[in-house]
Amino acid sequence: MAGRALMRDKGQSLRRSRIAAAILTGVLIGCVFAFVLPHGLFSSDQPIQNRRIGKSGLQAFSSSCELPERINMIKSDIASLSDKNAELNKQVKDLTERLRFAEQGKDHAQMQFLDMGEKHKAGPFGTVKGLRTNPTVIPDELVNPRLAKILEEVAIRKELIVALANSNVQAMLEVWFTSIKKVGISNYLVVALDDHIEHFCKSNGVPVYKRDPDEGIDSVAKTGGNHAVSGLKFRILREFLQLGYSVLLSDVDIVYLQNPFDYIYRDSDVESMSDGHNNMTAYGFNDVFDEPAMGWARYAHTMRIWVYNSGFFYIRPTKPSIELLDRVADRLSRDKLWDQAVFNEELFYPSHPGYDGLHAAKRTMDMYLFMNSKVLFKTVRKDAKLKKLKPVIVHVNYHPDKLSRMKAVVEFYVNGKQDALAHFPDGSQ
Repeated sequence: MAGRALMRDKGQSLRRSRIAAAILTGVLIGCVFAFVLPHGLFSSDQPIQNRRIGKSGLQAFSSSCELPERINMIKSDIASLSDKNAELNKQVKDLTERLRFAEQGKDHAQMQFLDMGEKHKAGPFGTVKGLRTNPTVIPDELVNPRLAKILEEVAIRKELIVALANSNVQAMLEVWFTSIKKVGISNYLVVALDDHIEHFCKSNGVPVYKRDPDEGIDSVAKTGGNHAVSGLKFRILREFLQLGYSVLLSDVDIVYLQNPFDYIYRDSDVESMSDGHNNMTAYGFNDVFDEPAMGWARYAHTMRIWVYNSGFFYIRPTKPSIELLDRVADRLSRDKLWDQAVFNEELFYPSHPGYDGLHAAKRTMDMYLFMNSKVLFKTVRKDAKLKKLKPVIVHVNYHPDKLSRMKAVVEFYVNGKQDALAHFPDGSQ
């Protein structure tokens, strides 16, 4: 009995071992198949997987195509924000500049501009004053960025002396800028109308600006005489005013003896020296016209004033000033006219049927400080008291022998040679 039981136990144990071995063998075979054929024995699922992979690839490809567009959009947004930021900085700079002028009280226009929006009651008799000074325009640096950079370096308090010159006036130009340097003026600029003058100025340490090529201007600028070149200034000056700068326009037949900016009022659109030779002709007078045939009404009163000199005037960057330049430049481009005559007609002619006059404020400069050559040679040099007066500038506008008279002015006022002016005639005879 005991032997049978022992044999039965051994048989059962052997059977269990075989079953365990079979299970283990099946597991091992399954692992091998799982490793060798990860997608199973059939390939029906493989295309689906490939399609999934293909779809993912297309999405990746599509994303890679869209990426440059998104980058460009981001760049465009950044550029737009940069432009807005630059514009805001420009506005802040402009407002800061206005505030500085208002605080200093040196620019009457800015102070009056603050009051323009307010209405006031008329004050007592004799106390009411009209608005004399127009506000300046907002500077637009996009008009000429290269010129804007030069003016930022040269100008002082947004103003400077400007002269146009070509090779025909080189000798006078040298006397002109030598006198400016002698006085100690640094805010001046020569607009060179040809390459030679540009090189000449640079070699003498003179601030110079040569415009970009312009066929309409260059044809006159390089070969034109004094009057022809003078007419160009009304077109060229416009950019200076658009950039927000006040300009003291100067011909080159002028000798500087003091700094003119110390004597400018800055309360008008245009301040100009006069061609007048005494108080009446320089500042205006009531000229009575006599017509005997009219009997009782034979006397007709007229107002007269000698013209402003278009070779020396201070002009502020206001709308009336720019309109003046445009009007003069337009008329000179259509007809052969003298620029000084047109300059005065536009300044003084009132509005009338068929014509809208220019609403510009104007001031006449002191004729003994801003002296023309008629005043000097006909009056001042012959008067012991007036000879002691030192003018700010002398403009040799009345005489054709300009260079010799300019040198004589330097000898008399700068070097103290008392007889330097004596041998010249009053006029050009």
